[in-house]
Amino acid sequence: MNLRLELFVERLEASVAFYKDILEFHAPKEITNTYISVRKGNITLGLGEMKSLPVSHPLRVSNDSQKKGFGVEIVIEVDDVNELYIK
Repeated sequence: MNLRLELFVERLEASVAFYKDILEFHAPKEITNTYISVRKGNITLGLGEMKSLPVSHPLRVSNDSQKKGFGVEIVIEVDDVNELYIK
């Protein structure tokens, strides 16, 4: 079983640098996308740019007065969800 969290951030490069340089996650050398995965052990953090979310997305920050930090999705990855459900 693996754990993947998706964080929607304002500054993708700064966020990747934090997880890579401070918390020692493995990250791609170059940022060529608006979504980057960083990994450490069984933990994967998907870092996406807030501005890339559709306007209608419920996690998108729509104005400066809106609280930041709500843009998180928790995803537990398993090989076969049906096999787990049947147990």
